[in-house]
Amino acid sequence: MEKLLSNSFQTLAKNKMANKMAKKYGLKFGAKRFVAGDSIDQAVACVQRINQNGMVAMLNYLGEYVFTEEAAQEATRNCIRTLDAIHRSGIDSNLSVKITSLGLDISKELCIENLKQILDRASEYGNFVRIEMEDYSHCQLTLDIYKELRQDYDNIGTVLQAYLYRTEEDINDLNNYKANLRLVKGAYKESSDVAFPKKSDVDKNYETIIKKHLLNGNYAGLATHDDVMIKKIIQFTEEYRIPTSQFEFQMLYGIRNDLQKQLADQGYKVRVYVPYGVDWFGYFMRRLAERPENVAFVLKNTFK
Repeated sequence: MEKLLSNSFQTLAKNKMANKMAKKYGLKFGAKRFVAGDSIDQAVACVQRINQNGMVAMLNYLGEYVFTEEAAQEATRNCIRTLDAIHRSGIDSNLSVKITSLGLDISKELCIENLKQILDRASEYGNFVRIEMEDYSHCQLTLDIYKELRQDYDNIGTVLQAYLYRTEEDINDLNNYKANLRLVKGAYKESSDVAFPKKSDVDKNYETIIKKHLLNGNYAGLATHDDVMIKKIIQFTEEYRIPTSQFEFQMLYGIRNDLQKQLADQGYKVRVYVPYGVDWFGYFMRRLAERPENVAFVLKNTFK
């Protein structure tokens, strides 16, 4: 039943009609738990509260899979507005972007042109931009773009997903670029041809790539809400004397707030991923697909 629900939500995440309806009716039915709001002002206020609790943030203007230059340019402008708002408000946050929203499916050249505009503005402010990893069909292109831009920009990082078979090789390759990586388990529905179907294998690979990346001496954003995995990471970093300045724990807005605060109180850097904007449906569906308890929360709030 749980797998059936997960697959259903993953399919809905890419449904254009459902996404259109979601935009029309706004952040209802529990989505507010995971999305900071429609506007940048709401997102900034959310990050201010996070900062006050001793944590930092990573803002993401929601959007993905655009197929017109106009939409890609509008997404680029919104990313730049987000950087402007971060700078103006003085909040402690960097920026995360999905490059399919910047025109990747139209042309690689358009995407790079838009991404450079964002990176240039971030450089002006001394801020950092993380290129998100999306579904497998965009994986190699994303890494190619990262490696091309990494030659000219220091304020850029990307993401690797532990559920893909290829990821350990990607860790080795990106060591040549001293990559700042966000390491995640992965949230898209992928074929067993390219991804581990068993959670136990994903967890094992996640632990492997974390250790390899940290021992390579590179910075890591360790994105997990798994208590067991966090305990293993802490034990590993203490055993190998990896400084806390080389890594941070990253968690999603609205999930495990207790654990976020606990780690921050213990002196670890904790970065909260804070999405906002009207194009929230795909992100919301993937959160429901990941954790059955999220579905229970939404149902409870829907019928209150």
